[in-house]
Amino acid sequence: MLPLYEDNHIIIVSKRSGEIVQGDKTGDEPLSETVKQYIKEKYHKPGNVFLGVVHRLDRPVWGLVVFAKTSKALTRLNKMFKDGQVHKTYWAITKNAPPAEEGVLTDWLVRNERQNKSYAHPQEVPNAKKAVLKYRVIAHSDRYHLIEVNLLTGRHHQIRCQLANMGCAIKGDLKYGAPRSNPDGSISLLARRITFVHPVSKENIVVDAPLPPNDNLWEALASAVIP
Repeated sequence: MLPLYEDNHIIIVSKRSGEIVQGDKTGDEPLSETVKQYIKEKYHKPGNVFLGVVHRLDRPVWGLVVFAKTSKALTRLNKMFKDGQVHKTYWAITKNAPPAEEGVLTDWLVRNERQNKSYAHPQEVPNAKKAVLKYRVIAHSDRYHLIEVNLLTGRHHQIRCQLANMGCAIKGDLKYGAPRSNPDGSISLLARRITFVHPVSKENIVVDAPLPPNDNLWEALASAVIP
């Protein structure tokens, strides 16, 4: 967990692959508790620390997570996420090239709770939710492609499912058709940038996540994008 932005109302951290944002049936300590402990120690706070979870990242994904430090910020951020006022940019590494360098994907996703997996359909079916994203290829290597994704909806495993449905499973994502896992158990998906108007101060907030550490492929592909 790496804090990247913090003020009285919000804190934005960089999540490592393998960390869970909120507690689940595994019983592993979630990122929310790690951040609470960080705040408690940094500010010598007695008793319980307030921390609101406003969105999540899948466990094997790297990148930015926003937490609310006050109830006022939590209420406003929840509404901003719901209304699409928080803009998230993701980077994904795929082995297969998309059919076009950029485009919009629209699918209907059905979530299978038992499998913890979503399935894409070309038209509306029972229990489906509409999923829309924009993508563009921003770098290539000999064998891989770096795709930038902007979500227009927020569905379960949306990027993983929609890219795989396009024939571009994310590197390391066995659940959605990648041929092999990454050595560290991660998938090559990074919540790279988050942009929004601060819910209290009304300042423009833009935060970029660092690249996954000790990964030559990420560094090589990103070097073609980052000057």
